[in-house]
Amino acid sequence: MVDMNQLQAMFGGTFDPVHYGHLKPVEALANQIGLSRVIIMPNNVPPHRPQPEATSQQRKTMVELAIADKPLFTLDERELRRDAPSYTAQTLLEWREEQGPQRSLAFIIGQDSLLTFPGWHHADTILNHCHLIVCRRPGYPLTMEQEAHQQWLESHLTTDAEMLHTLPAGKIYLAETPWFNISATLIRERLEKGERCDDLLPAPVLAYIKEQGLYR
Repeated sequence: MVDMNQLQAMFGGTFDPVHYGHLKPVEALANQIGLSRVIIMPNNVPPHRPQPEATSQQRKTMVELAIADKPLFTLDERELRRDAPSYTAQTLLEWREEQGPQRSLAFIIGQDSLLTFPGWHHADTILNHCHLIVCRRPGYPLTMEQEAHQQWLESHLTTDAEMLHTLPAGKIYLAETPWFNISATLIRERLEKGERCDDLLPAPVLAYIKEQGLYR
């Protein structure tokens, strides 16, 4: 029997490659707010940034290797099957339609993404379909550039994680998660120079990168 109040969260990204800076803050978040399931969803054609170096199949395999021993995470391939640009609003609408109107759903983003959120494609529809959980960087100020966007943020903010479990959508929760100074760019640069990356990403992912000759 599915518990309809069971909060599910989705976490999207390019994951080129997936690394501890993606996984560890989300694991900490799950412990903080009582999440038992996080769906990792690699993007296919990100609309706002350069195209990934690794193929969709390679990025999918790296995520599978990274989460193989982590029951918290499951993989969602829907965006990898799309040939057109992936828009988060469209994906979250589909997810809501699949899950029905009552289930509590959340989309996990980083603080940098929240600051650009009003410019996202159909951003005004997203909170109709889910909550936003923002992984904050410790000590980082959080104010939107425009006053209207700041008012929008404040009108949806909650400090009560229980509301994420009891309401289906509509809240923004700022989570104080640990921040790891790791980026996919840093990893790609290190690998290109032949430097070690053992401390930055799971060993099976690193082995696969070497086997595939990626990021050289």
